[in-house]
Amino acid sequence: MRLKMVYQRYLVRETLAAVLLVLLAFIALFSFFDFVDEMRRVGQENYSAGYAFVVVLLSLPGLVYELIPVAALIGTLYALATLARHSEITVLRASGLATGQLLMTLYRVAAMLAIATFVLGEVLVPVSDRLAQEVKAEAMNKSFAQQGFLSGIWVKDGRDFINIRNAVSDSYLEGVRIYSFDSANALRSVTEAASASFAAPQGWLMRDVQRTNLLGEEARVTHLDGDVWQSSITPDLLSALMVSPERMSLYDLFGYTKHLSDNRQNTERYEIAIWKKILYPMASLVMVTLALPFGYSHDRVGGVSLKIFAGVMLGIAFYALNGLFSNLGVINAWPPLASAAAPSALFLLAAGVMIWWVERR
Repeated sequence: MRLKMVYQRYLVRETLAAVLLVLLAFIALFSFFDFVDEMRRVGQENYSAGYAFVVVLLSLPGLVYELIPVAALIGTLYALATLARHSEITVLRASGLATGQLLMTLYRVAAMLAIATFVLGEVLVPVSDRLAQEVKAEAMNKSFAQQGFLSGIWVKDGRDFINIRNAVSDSYLEGVRIYSFDSANALRSVTEAASASFAAPQGWLMRDVQRTNLLGEEARVTHLDGDVWQSSITPDLLSALMVSPERMSLYDLFGYTKHLSDNRQNTERYEIAIWKKILYPMASLVMVTLALPFGYSHDRVGGVSLKIFAGVMLGIAFYALNGLFSNLGVINAWPPLASAAAPSALFLLAAGVMIWWVERR
């Protein structure tokens, strides 16, 4: 029993070291590519190489979050292939270490990676991505969240449609326009404000306000120096728009999904993102399971190189399928859980088949 514990600690140490080495290599490679991409924007407005460096630095937690499962696959595969090449896997199995025990040992590494992934996704990534967007927006004199519209941000709040021309920050807005509709879906009024700042608990304090009330075929225009706008749109909700759904925290996702649901808007994309956030840390468990069958191979000539190449291809396939099923789920209105779980389920099924096939040899 004590000998098995020594073997297990040795496997954990070797596998974790390989995973961290692969992760560091990926971080260096992709950070370089991101920096080169950001350098294309240098010279626009006040955007300098220093800003580009800061943006890439703030994007690192998100990069690590995305790469951990792929690094788990390639690192575990490399560690097992190296051990198999030196016949250490054969020795371990001859010493009584069964496949299930070996897999549970690898799951220790995967559990540590899953915890790290969850903490990154919930604590660091939402904050760092938001800061990166704010830094870029400030340097380039743009709204912090355009949501794909040149006219700015569009948000629905009950029967009101709000257009925010420029969101300087999540609590200070410029160029606010509110279109209010009645129960018959007829336009009732249009309110325009030069700026609006959030002050709890009053709400949004608007300045230089012009309100146009539509009364039948007549329109009455009122000018105000200031007014209070009570709305469910809060700085927390606006700040959630600064990052993609996959990078939001679960708290922000639940809050924004509830807002969309209350306003009878489509929530499928955000529901899929919620399930992905819950399931994504478990991807490391799937990846080490997929890597295990490669450890039973005894190829000595070019074996490690071929397995690393296979691991890279499988990692790319997993990353691509993860995005593909999310988009297909939104387009085809698939159940959110099925859309989020499909890639991991497919890879876990493939891993199970491969382990069964290797065991029968």
